[in-house]
Amino acid sequence: MGTPLESHEEQATEVVDRLHEEYPDSAISLNYSNRLELLIAVVLSAQCTDERVNEVTADLFEKYQSAEDYAEATEEQLAEDIYGITFHNNKGGYLQGIGEILTEEHDGEVPDTMSALTDLPGVGRKTANVVLQHGHDIVEGIVVDTHVQRLSRRLGLTEEERPEAIEQDLLDVVPSGEWQQFTHLLIDHGRAVCGARSADCEACVLADICPSAKGDSDVDLASGEAW
Repeated sequence: MGTPLESHEEQATEVVDRLHEEYPDSAISLNYSNRLELLIAVVLSAQCTDERVNEVTADLFEKYQSAEDYAEATEEQLAEDIYGITFHNNKGGYLQGIGEILTEEHDGEVPDTMSALTDLPGVGRKTANVVLQHGHDIVEGIVVDTHVQRLSRRLGLTEEERPEAIEQDLLDVVPSGEWQQFTHLLIDHGRAVCGARSADCEACVLADICPSAKGDSDVDLASGEAW
């Protein structure tokens, strides 16, 4: 198996440095032009591909341009407008509720605090972190999506399973100036090389420091199961 560096801090820094070289243009892949569109897009992206979200929001953002527009729509209409998004019925309700709360409590604006954002329907810490980072330039956490969850375990940066606990481990070892970019780098690497069922360890720039590298290790540390 690969041999991780002596400390988790060194391991995290080396991972970031190598992935920066591999993915120099790493960035958020959702399309949006303002904070409201960002919030809506991230809510829709839960358990759905960014590509599909971008397809749906191309028309959605033309039809709904303010929080009041979402508040005045019915859940059924919104669900129809986002048909094709995973759990579109539930998310239609989220969008309507978000519109109401933003209109009634925040003058139609997207709030800039973790607590206010996580009070919105369909918004957890992961979504709130994305909105804070890319909508308000406030970086106070690390977005832990499925790619970050999988790769951080494979790379030996955490043994935790829940996203909230993984984030706390990562905050202790990832350089604070890289908290935002860390997510995008791991997402790009997860999509290109280190998939859940298609990890290409032979093509991986991290294989020599990865304790979960296929071919050397019998176990995928992300799942705890044999490769």
